[in-house]
Amino acid sequence: MKIGIYPGTFDPVTNGHLDILTRASKLFDKIIVGVAVDSDKNTLFDINERVGFMKDAVKDIPNIEVESFSGLLMHFTESKGAKVIIRGLRAVSDFEYEFQLALMNKNLNDTVETIFLTTSSEYTFLSSTIIKSVVKLDGEINGLVPKKVEEALKAIYK
Repeated sequence: MKIGIYPGTFDPVTNGHLDILTRASKLFDKIIVGVAVDSDKNTLFDINERVGFMKDAVKDIPNIEVESFSGLLMHFTESKGAKVIIRGLRAVSDFEYEFQLALMNKNLNDTVETIFLTTSSEYTFLSSTIIKSVVKLDGEINGLVPKKVEEALKAIYK
């Protein structure tokens, strides 16, 4: 069975994340979305909210599971029997950072590969940080995030 891990903080999940997941779901028997508990990022939503938003967003894709993880991504990947980490790229600037992470992960376990999927063109500008900034300044994010995420963000920043 081909298992892929799609890790991230997903604070919040965007339609760009879902674009990568939907396309990756056709390449793997199973994808486990690993929502990171530990992060250098100061998250807006707690881990239960982020996992809940993601579960709701992918509920119609049968080969995707969602769970939280803490600690090193490679430990989580190994514990799930996965041999592939899936990462999304929007721009060249993403590649530099992602390439460093992929090399470190390869150093930690040379049997696990990282694959990069480029997001569809309509989402290349999209990031969780930008979404939060737009909502905070009373901008419109309809069609850029799942409806439940949009409602939660608007409730926080109203």
